[in-house]
Amino acid sequence: MSIIRNISDSLQYPIKNWAKLIILGVILVIPVVNFIGLGYYLRIMKSTWAGLDELPDFRGVGELFIDGLKVLIVCIIYAIVPLIFYALSFVFAGSAIFLAAALIFAIMISMFAYMGVANMAYYDSEIGAALQYREIFARIAAIGWGNYIIWWIVLTLIMIVAGLIIGVVGGILLFFILGFLVLLLGYSYLTIFQARSIALTFTVNRGTLRC
Repeated sequence: MSIIRNISDSLQYPIKNWAKLIILGVILVIPVVNFIGLGYYLRIMKSTWAGLDELPDFRGVGELFIDGLKVLIVCIIYAIVPLIFYALSFVFAGSAIFLAAALIFAIMISMFAYMGVANMAYYDSEIGAALQYREIFARIAAIGWGNYIIWWIVLTLIMIVAGLIIGVVGGILLFFILGFLVLLLGYSYLTIFQARSIALTFTVNRGTLRC
């Protein structure tokens, strides 16, 4: 699958079931309950690899909640190094250097975090699988570093630009019911889109992910 087809498929995927899109949106805005949404993130990947083109259901809420906690733990582990440099920028002089280091590490780590979380989903939500760096590197190498980086840049730009637009529009209209709906549906949509695109990328072989 080409990068264009990957992104195109992933952009269309969330709106195949508006009811589930709305349900996920509601889940994501409720503290603690939103762990279920993180678990659903993994379920989307598993569903994609099972060859299903429809959004998965929300059955097994307890399982989704536990999986969500695992995703949070993995994200915290991956974020430790950038956070350390960010904290150092407030403690020592030359804060710009530490901030730059934090940004560089955040960018580098995010590239591997995508595949790390996907690897965890691939191994039935085992946290250790997200930290199998040698296997993650091998997976990216199988995809092809050049193609993978291009895909990562495209995905990241879409997430940033779309996220900003949703935030601004939703914020402006926040005093109206429409603003809440924009935020709810917008971030739910981006969550599903990202999970789908990562899953499609994770399972490709060298040369099949191309522009």
